[in-house]
Amino acid sequence: MRPRSILLALMAIAMLVLVGVFIGTHSLKHSLPRVLPHAEYCTAQSGSNLVTLDIDQMANAATIAAVGIRKGVPARAVQVALATSLQESKLENLTGGDRDSVGLFQQRPSKGWGTRAQVSDPRYASSHFYGALLHVKGWQSMTLTQAAQAVQRSAYPGAYAQWTDESDTLAKVLLGNATHAVDCYVGNTPVTRGAVALSALTTDLKSDWGSLFDPVHEADPDTIALSVEDNQAGWQYAHWLVAHAQERGIMRVRFGNQQWTAKGGSWQSAGDPETAAPGETVLAEVFGSTV
Repeated sequence: MRPRSILLALMAIAMLVLVGVFIGTHSLKHSLPRVLPHAEYCTAQSGSNLVTLDIDQMANAATIAAVGIRKGVPARAVQVALATSLQESKLENLTGGDRDSVGLFQQRPSKGWGTRAQVSDPRYASSHFYGALLHVKGWQSMTLTQAAQAVQRSAYPGAYAQWTDESDTLAKVLLGNATHAVDCYVGNTPVTRGAVALSALTTDLKSDWGSLFDPVHEADPDTIALSVEDNQAGWQYAHWLVAHAQERGIMRVRFGNQQWTAKGGSWQSAGDPETAAPGETVLAEVFGSTV
């Protein structure tokens, strides 16, 4: 074989090796949604960091955070939980997985996590993940990937670290440490409307927030008001409501001088909204029974 041919062959082999390494390295990372024109999606932003998720992913992330708030876990635990779910399921409530793995955290009934129906419930799955994490001795001083691995015992223990930035941003926003920071572009075609929507929304709020959920009765039959202690709690609820807007038929969310609408998709100044003073009440209005 001529020297030039040998050189070209070696270069081709080297290129194949590099491509293989690239694919092998990147195949572990679950890509987040690519935003398409007119797509329904959500964003969470803290400072210059922006995370884009689809509607179901953001709703699941908000539930994971809400369960953590209800249980009183440290913010770091919420970040670990979000990073774990990002790696295990892309924040999707999967009906299957490796062997008998199910749900947001791919928990296995055969390993004592609960029944298949239980681990398929995002609230149950999140609560039991936090319980397992808090029982890990010294988890607070571990790296994110060490803490996640101590609970999950994954075959790819280093994979959780790749979600550090995304989980940090989501945790800050969903814990109310950033204001008007969750935008969801859902359009004006809600899954439910009117009394049905309001009843389902109330049920979800009770399921996620437990005894923290403190509704205020409103004269408007399509509106629910949530009493909050401070600005941070207000944004915890407000971001949760926006994240669940599509599935629960929420048309408008108001807190302080800010409002989110399904029509606009992002938070805007409400001018002088007909709501209580900032830091006291969050209002959620569902689509009415008629179009």
